[in-house]
Parts: sequence; structure tokens; C-alpha cells
Amino acid sequence: MTSVMDQLGEALWIMVLGMVLVYSFLGILILGLKLIANRYAPRIEDTETQPVTPGVSAQPKGLDPRLVAAITSAIQQYRAQEGRS
Repeated sequence: MTSVMDQLGEALWIMVLGMVLVYSFLGILILGLKLIANRYAPRIEDTETQPVTPGVSAQPKGLDPRLVAAITSAIQQYRAQEGRS
């Protein structure tokens, strides 16, 4: 049979061990996220060095104009068919 002081000592040890594990995990997680952010985040000089072409619409760069035209055409054809029936 263990005394109360032994049980309190063991509980304190388990608490300290748990806190060390949690803070270690959080520290490793934060370091990993910072490394990933530094590796894959867009750089400021990349966005500043791109020339601005006048006369270009405010369309985002990610969209292919041919794809947009194809989707627009398909929607117009669908709406035209829906209007007939």
C-alpha cells in the first residue's frame, strides 16, 4: 500500500511528463507549419516583378480564356435548349 505522498509524487510526475509532451508536440507542429509556409508561400518579389499589361481585363490569371469561352458557349446552348422545350 502506497502512501498519499507517493501517489501525489507520481501524479505530479505524470502531469509534468504530459505537459512536456504536449508542449513538445505543439513546438514541432509550429516549426513544421512555419517551414511549409516559408517553402510554399508566394514571394513578394514574384508578385512585384510581373509586368502589368494595359488593356487586359480584370480576369484572374488562373482561368484559361478558351475554357471560359467553352463553358460560356455550353451554358448558352443549354439555356437555348431549355427555352425551346
